[in-house]
Amino acid sequence: MKPERPLVAQRPLARHSAALLRPAPAVAELLPLLARAGDSLARKLRLALAPVHGGEAAMVECSAPAEMTAASFAPPGLVSISLLAAIADGQPLLSAVEGDTVLRLLDRAFGGPGDAPSPLPRELPLSAELMVQRIDTLVGPPLAAALGLEGPIRVLRRAGSMADLGAMAEDAPLAVLTFSIREGARPPWTLRLGFPMAALADLIGAAQAAPKPAVRAEPASPLDPPFAEMPLTLRAVLVDVPLPLATLSALEVGQVLAVPVARSVPLRIGEALVGHGTIGAVDDRVALQLTQLA
Repeated sequence: MKPERPLVAQRPLARHSAALLRPAPAVAELLPLLARAGDSLARKLRLALAPVHGGEAAMVECSAPAEMTAASFAPPGLVSISLLAAIADGQPLLSAVEGDTVLRLLDRAFGGPGDAPSPLPRELPLSAELMVQRIDTLVGPPLAAALGLEGPIRVLRRAGSMADLGAMAEDAPLAVLTFSIREGARPPWTLRLGFPMAALADLIGAAQAAPKPAVRAEPASPLDPPFAEMPLTLRAVLVDVPLPLATLSALEVGQVLAVPVARSVPLRIGEALVGHGTIGAVDDRVALQLTQLA
């Protein structure tokens, strides 16, 4: 059957933007960007992890991004794996800390030398889970800052294996950063972060988003009024020793308490860390020599 008249489109054909049809960036383009974010995070972690090192700043090095599957993400043996969520739509991230490390940090937090029991337990105790929670809490803000994320990074759940975590398929491809963390002469420990390849473009894209037009304005100088005359209280925490309630309730006048003074004393204004210093004396007065600024 032939139409009585030629067919004519009722409305103009859609013309899609070339930018919308642009293919997703390849892994080879994303891994260098992830490496740059990893180096930035390593610098931020040096002071961010100081609370689990007795206030001492640590040396942190980041490996080059490695490609692996979810099944091989967790180190062998006793380990704690956290499933994290970033950005409003909950892009997944993985974090892993070896159980030996958690138990050493826990022993030190309770006043011990920082040794792990031998042999290691089959599962981490509840107190160790609290230490893992503290590590995740300390790592979250600098990780979000290194990736350029506006929202916080949330912990969804934790487990001792990828199978128990149930976060993703075993063959899901990951880009993995491994951080080596060393404090003084103590043995180093590692923190491993896993980024699913499917979400890597969104996570790195947040860090590489086009910058907003800069507003030209002269920065305020702390030497100019009214800032120059603003009083700020500088606080040096020389000793911070947890004591059991039984010990506190039995304190007597004249009793001597042995308190360790950290080699590197944190210097704070309010809750903001300004830097670290060492204790000395000047003209028979206790003095603090700055060794590092935040």
